Amino acid sequence: MGEILGCPVSVSKTSNGFRFYDQLCGQSIGRNGVCCPCSRYGSAMRTYRRGAGGPRGVYMVSLPVDGCFWFAHVMKVSHMKLLLGSVRVGNSVYVPKMIASIESGVACEDEEKDTTHREEEAYGLDSLGGELVIDPSMDFDPNLPSTSSNGKSIVNDIRVYFLEERDEEVLSRRILMLSRSNKVRSALELCRSMELTGLRPNVHSCNSLLSCLLRNGLVCDALQTFEFMKANEITTGHTYSLILKSVANSRGCDSALDMFAELEENSRQRKDFDVIVYNTVISICGKMNNWVETERLWRKMKENGHTGTQVTYSLLVSIFVRCDQNELAVDAYDEMVQNGLKPQEDTMHAMISACTKEGKLDLALKIFQSMLNGGLKPSQVACNTLINSLGKAGNVKLAFKIYDTMKSLHYTPDSFTWNALLGALYTANQHTDAIQLFERIREQSTLLNVHMYNTALMSCKKLGWWERALQLLWQMEASGLSVPAASYNLVIGTCEVARKPKIALQVYEHMVQQQCAPDIFTHLSLIRSCIWGSLWDEVEEIVNQVGPNVSLYNAAIQGMCLKGKVESAKKIYARMRENGLKPDGKTRALMLQNLGQNQNLQKRRN
Repeated sequence: MGEILGCPVSVSKTSNGFRFYDQLCGQSIGRNGVCCPCSRYGSAMRTYRRGAGGPRGVYMVSLPVDGCFWFAHVMKVSHMKLLLGSVRVGNSVYVPKMIASIESGVACEDEEKDTTHREEEAYGLDSLGGELVIDPSMDFDPNLPSTSSNGKSIVNDIRVYFLEERDEEVLSRRILMLSRSNKVRSALELCRSMELTGLRPNVHSCNSLLSCLLRNGLVCDALQTFEFMKANEITTGHTYSLILKSVANSRGCDSALDMFAELEENSRQRKDFDVIVYNTVISICGKMNNWVETERLWRKMKENGHTGTQVTYSLLVSIFVRCDQNELAVDAYDEMVQNGLKPQEDTMHAMISACTKEGKLDLALKIFQSMLNGGLKPSQVACNTLINSLGKAGNVKLAFKIYDTMKSLHYTPDSFTWNALLGALYTANQHTDAIQLFERIREQSTLLNVHMYNTALMSCKKLGWWERALQLLWQMEASGLSVPAASYNLVIGTCEVARKPKIALQVYEHMVQQQCAPDIFTHLSLIRSCIWGSLWDEVEEIVNQVGPNVSLYNAAIQGMCLKGKVESAKKIYARMRENGLKPDGKTRALMLQNLGQNQNLQKRRN
């Protein structure tokens, strides 16, 4: 740009809250020496002041004044004579209001013009007007955070533009394109520039900008943009969903729920809530396993006239089942079906679990069958859950039918499957079948565990098969499994049922040799077995070895009385009273009966 010299003329113009006192030349002399009068747009001069810091100056700016525009490039605020005030934008950011005095001087050189032009092209805003660099000393609202959760923010390095374009739709499309192109700074600067000039971007562009800021981790800038959108009533449900998810990820779920509670108090903002907003908040509650707030949101959503979507009910069922609120899960599923929505596969699996826990096997089977009819493949966990529940209910045939279906789905039975089937046979009193199934499992699989052995031992006890029980015990020890006291107790109990007290004592001695500590159930079963075998010395030895125990004393006294060993029962009863133990009702009745009979016998003898 050639030099422009002339006589300064002071001009004062005001537009959009900005007042400028410009020194304009009445005429100018171009590079060829021709004197050119100033146009109606004026020609603000750039002044150089040379000092230790190098050349400083003032660029021209473009401002709309009386329907016209003042054109220029960058105005460096720190080198102008400024009277500073403040104006709040979007209830979030303070931007200085400037009253500038521009002095006449020498215009910029071509090299600096090219630098400015390249900078404008880099931001994609060269066609929109001049740009104003905010002095770093002029801060924004000090109450707002300057950085986001990850330490990134551009709010203190923002620039605003005095725009030539005044069409809000054009500028909104520009923000939309910049946001989609991930040009965060340019999009945010253009949005701020529109705020200053009294223009308002549309909802679509603001949501796109908000998404762009959050995508780049600029949470604080996104929150400021969100406040601007709320103040100007340009929010939608998508706006709230974006900001709530961001707050939950950056500041925690509690902060997101607190924000939602504040938004709910404002009736105008609550009108923007749609079912997607409620889905977002329900999902946040699910991360915290907060089923109470989840239920409240579900009821509130219906009160506000919103109908849940497939996502809504999937979230509800999942959260309620995970929090063991199976009844609420069933209610949500019923409402989903009533609204004509088709549940997804994961929802059906969750519902099968909920129904089995609530004892609603008919509904569980109905869901299972609907999955098969719809071409879905129920999971092995769902099959095992149904087999286990049907087995506990005594419905063995249907349990094995589910087992056959599971095999047709190419699932390999696991330990849970076998446990469920063995338990079903035992519950149905099909003890022989349970032992046969156990033998088949032992031959075909290596998945045998302690629970399966114990189920087979319980069946042996019911049948009195003490020899088979002993075989299972030796096999269990040979397999390397750690045999618990419960397994030895089952074998001793089987010997008790089969009236094999000496075998029971041998198992007991072996149990002690294996360093497995006997418990109260071991001694009770052993005492009963010895009483039926009339092994009185062994009974007294066990009682003396274990020490004072009211259950053992009661069992020994009652057994001795029934077998006619009244004197031995009296001795143990006296010892029991000496130790301060209180006999139960049956023991007391037997002792009174026998004591009365002895007294009558003594009277007759006398």
